[in-house]
Amino acid sequence: GQQGHEQSWSEHPFVPQELTTVRVQDPRVQNEGSWNSYVDYKIFLHTNSKAFTAKTSCVRRRYREFVWLRRQLQKNAGLVPVPELPGKSAFFVGSTDEFIEKRRQGLQQFLEKVVQNVVLLSDSRLHLFLQSQLSVPEIEACVQGQGAQTVTDAILHYAMSNCGWAQEEESRPALLPGGDLRGR
Repeated sequence: GQQGHEQSWSEHPFVPQELTTVRVQDPRVQNEGSWNSYVDYKIFLHTNSKAFTAKTSCVRRRYREFVWLRRQLQKNAGLVPVPELPGKSAFFVGSTDEFIEKRRQGLQQFLEKVVQNVVLLSDSRLHLFLQSQLSVPEIEACVQGQGAQTVTDAILHYAMSNCGWAQEEESRPALLPGGDLRGR
């Protein structure tokens, strides 16, 4: 194996590696204790790739938004296979926290594969999903040119407004490892 590595490096001595790091972190229960409670996840992205408008971004998305995203990517990608999402799993055995952690890992693996795929990266919906806090209907409107802003503007606006980082400040109760979600 070593030769292979040296080979590929020497071909591009001065080309910086394009690197995109995407992390799904910090699952939180929203509207806890109410009938419409759900869990959302922080998506942190850091990149030096020209494909992205903002070099770093931080948004919160819930599972059903991932499901929507995957459906849209599949629609536009034609024959390009879109990575799988972790399952809905109605029959999950174990604690809620375990389920959420498994789902978090699955969502991260999904996004890691998606951001490596040139075809999927050309989809504006993906960028708005990852780098703006627009809702699904707003993303649809934006992509179809019916939004208040262009795709790039929406992302830049979000990046400038810094709400991506403001989220860190809000002291919402995090899920503690080993803690259980009450009222399920």
